[in-house]
Amino acid sequence: MGFFERLKEGLSKTRQRFTERVETALFRRKIDDEVYEELEDSLLSADIGVTTTLYLLDQIRREARRQKLDTADQLLPVLRKLITDILHEQPCDTNVATTGPTVVLVVGVNGVGKTTTIGKMAHYYCSQGKKVLLAAGDTFRAAAIEQLVVWGQRAGVEVIRQNTGSDAAAVIYDAIQAARSRKADILFCDTAGRLQNKAHLMAELEKIYRVITREIPEAPHEVLLVLDATTGQNAIVQAKLFKEIANVSGIVLTKLDGTAKGGVVIAINQELQLPVKWIGIGEQKDDLQPFSPDEFARALFPDHTLVIADEIDDDK
Repeated sequence: MGFFERLKEGLSKTRQRFTERVETALFRRKIDDEVYEELEDSLLSADIGVTTTLYLLDQIRREARRQKLDTADQLLPVLRKLITDILHEQPCDTNVATTGPTVVLVVGVNGVGKTTTIGKMAHYYCSQGKKVLLAAGDTFRAAAIEQLVVWGQRAGVEVIRQNTGSDAAAVIYDAIQAARSRKADILFCDTAGRLQNKAHLMAELEKIYRVITREIPEAPHEVLLVLDATTGQNAIVQAKLFKEIANVSGIVLTKLDGTAKGGVVIAINQELQLPVKWIGIGEQKDDLQPFSPDEFARALFPDHTLVIADEIDDDK
């Protein structure tokens, strides 16, 4: 089964709660206030969030008036086009270094699958023929170091590490030197995920940043925040916090296959102006892939909704 089919299967819970409910609300009815109320309930139930829901409803009403739409089912391609446009607003491609190793800093709270995500990304790039190195920068937990070593063995990549309690910035420094000397293409750096002491985490990240930028002025090339899709709107709260303290450039959204809250992808793009760059839909090492807005929209909406209304004005 290809990744798109797995994605479509993984989004089945979100599709059942959102798309099928929307279709039921819009089926062969005249457009009225009740239609918009049911549409609002459907959007909120998929954890698209209040802000994004209100934005979508406003745009849908505008298009309905402009196109003089009569029946509610005509709103479905309008909705899909709006959602696809939101997903396309932010660049999804990973920023790559022009010379030397691409340094990717990975952040997120404990329990979201941060270390596993790094291992899966390492596997992905190794399968693309890239030389990858991993840095065990979460020195706060011995389990995090051990887990990263296991994933490094699975992916066939070297893990730069020190003992538990070591200076995380020192580990990152060693990893950068190793990446240079071994001519690595990509260096993934794990970081601590504790938020109980925000000030401590900020200080640690600031020190890591200083070390990285001193060695490679244009790095880190990416700061990826790992979020658990099953937490829904709580993922938005985490993203806002890390955006403040870690200069996040993109999102990795895990566990999309286990939730009906996949609409949070749309909310992240629209509310936070942060692109979702990777999505995870399973436990296997190839179940994490770069995010494709078009494939996500195709997987979210049934085949008969794929025809986009060409007459929708793109100059909103």
